[in-house]
Amino acid sequence: MEVKRNILLNPGPSTTTDTVKMAQIVPDICPREKEFGGIMKPMRDDLVKIVHGDPEEYTAVLFCGSGTICIDITLNSLLDEGKTAVVIQNGSYSQRACEVIRAYGMPLVEIVQPIDKAVDLEYVESKLKEIPNIGYVYMTHHETGTGLLNPIREVGALAHKYGAFFITDTTSSYAMIPIDVKRDNIDFCMASAQKGIMGMTGLSYVIGRRDIIAKSKDFPTRSYYCNLFLQYDYFEKTGEMHFTPPVQTIYAAKQALVEYFEEGEENKWARHLRVMKAIHDGEDRLGLQEALSRDVQSGLVSAIKYPDDPNWDFDKVHDYCYERGFTIYPGKIESKGTFRLCALGAIDSGDIEDFWVVFEEAMKANNIAVPAVYN
Repeated sequence: MEVKRNILLNPGPSTTTDTVKMAQIVPDICPREKEFGGIMKPMRDDLVKIVHGDPEEYTAVLFCGSGTICIDITLNSLLDEGKTAVVIQNGSYSQRACEVIRAYGMPLVEIVQPIDKAVDLEYVESKLKEIPNIGYVYMTHHETGTGLLNPIREVGALAHKYGAFFITDTTSSYAMIPIDVKRDNIDFCMASAQKGIMGMTGLSYVIGRRDIIAKSKDFPTRSYYCNLFLQYDYFEKTGEMHFTPPVQTIYAAKQALVEYFEEGEENKWARHLRVMKAIHDGEDRLGLQEALSRDVQSGLVSAIKYPDDPNWDFDKVHDYCYERGFTIYPGKIESKGTFRLCALGAIDSGDIEDFWVVFEEAMKANNIAVPAVYN
């Protein structure tokens, strides 16, 4: 079967290999069969292995849903009675975490930081000193709204210094940027199959410390479906998800993990960096300006400012590129017009070189000045 290959430069779902796509075509099977259940135990182990966790200390808990389900699960499941949640808020996804906490009516302190600059660690520590009874500190590793990379290792160390544990949303960095849970002071991280492992949407996972998950059994139960201990406990007892799993998506994830380990952590990260270099090279050639300085970027997302050109129209440029197999994506910076190019998925630098040819054609077809004009 031939499948048209699109180059997705949005921040997920990512471009996938045909072998991952075809892995979904399997005989129908009841997910309660032992044959299917046997897939998930090694998968859970592999997900821990990606972040160099000790399987005796860390485990992976699978859920059916997009990446936001993991934000919901960790935040509502891991706050004990009388404790306060602390969020380092410097982007759209840390803002989403705050919205989740407020939706559950849990105690919250936001430590607000600029969305386009490095976190001020001295300021963060000064605020942590003032907050009594911190349950956890939460930070997004890679804010894909801007491409900002946050210092999780340093903030994790601060969380531990003040008696809290550390949760980080690694949805847009896991299996791309090398992570080591012990070295990086991570107690819990999370991801979704359509991002770093280059699988399909519908499977997400929380990787975290077994001892804290076990302890959370006695924390307030705020959700039935989105409860970390209940899902973990069911896995440990039965080897299965508590509720119906996304069967075909799990087969795709199994194949995606095979391909992840075949490529290897360092080779995969080097490929993402090649892609981002090709993105930067094209921006420089066409005079496009970025919203963030490159020294604070993740190496996975570039947020590009709209040119100050009366003929600039994002939708027209998007549609021109989309019709030719390339997807670009709007930005998430309030009051600033930006679009994003992302170095995720099964792509390489040659794909980006082809993209820039099309993008330049799109500018010229819409009478947008090349190089781009900024006032």
